[in-house]
Amino acid sequence: MIRSPDSLRFGPRLDIAAGSVAGADPFAGLENQDNLLLIDSAGRAVFLRDEQLAQVQVDGWARGHVRIAVLDGMGGHGRGREAAEAVVAGLLEMPACTTIAQLEDHLARLHARLQAEFAGGADAERRPGTTLTLLELPPGEAALLYHVGDSRLYEITPERIYPLTVDHVPATAFAMTGVLGEQEWWQQVHGEHRSQIAQAFVLGNAFADPALLDDALFALTPARLPRFLRHLPDRRAVALRPDAVYLLATDGFWACAEPHLWVSRWPEILGAGRSAADMVQLLFDAIRTTPPPGLHIDNLTAIVLRPLADPDPEDETYA
Repeated sequence: MIRSPDSLRFGPRLDIAAGSVAGADPFAGLENQDNLLLIDSAGRAVFLRDEQLAQVQVDGWARGHVRIAVLDGMGGHGRGREAAEAVVAGLLEMPACTTIAQLEDHLARLHARLQAEFAGGADAERRPGTTLTLLELPPGEAALLYHVGDSRLYEITPERIYPLTVDHVPATAFAMTGVLGEQEWWQQVHGEHRSQIAQAFVLGNAFADPALLDDALFALTPARLPRFLRHLPDRRAVALRPDAVYLLATDGFWACAEPHLWVSRWPEILGAGRSAADMVQLLFDAIRTTPPPGLHIDNLTAIVLRPLADPDPEDETYA
């Protein structure tokens, strides 16, 4: 498993760690088309390049600002990995954002630019894409969420686990038109695993017209979402609770027969860890050693974020 280095510093009130692996079965021979990005409070960044951990220093990074993201590339013959890597490269060039409007503007332009670049290749008719679940963490302010695709952000306490994102999948499109109610939507999205997607970064969306892939990204705003999902728009501020842990993960972690039963075990699994790095390791160990029934072997990427109520005495970022 690729792990984020301990040398990253995220300030006195954030503990963050990440991991990625091609699959729970090390002998499956899968290509890892997932990616991740961590930019710490001093502009030190880690991500995947050619399936290996890479590190750079981001010039001019706003001191104290943090950016984290998971990505799940899709497209055959390496194209999904290339799409995810291209988005990460764009995120490394994107300045620190302090408002949702700034995030939307920069990411809309990145989406359009990469879409044009990938359309110029020999496989233009089979454009790749990638999920993007990103948290922008301005110092002293609420986190800013930007979400495209079916990777997820979870809020986890000792008592429960709660998804903070809505999957961009056909079931959500049907719920938006009133075809599916709350229970039917929940069963299709969280009670079983389906590999279809309705929107991805670079690829475009099928929300506007299910019969036609549209180039633009389609924001799931409160006005567009059904009543039972209106509190979960995909571009919003998120207040982080000091009594919770936050998990950004790709869908390989719940690609199994009854994902809700497996996911419901995560509070107990992560609860045994004392740090974000511990929790990442425990989650990967659990899916490898005691996999849920019907697990489909897929890429696995996760970032754990722990808000700290009191400053970490070992963190000297602001010393």
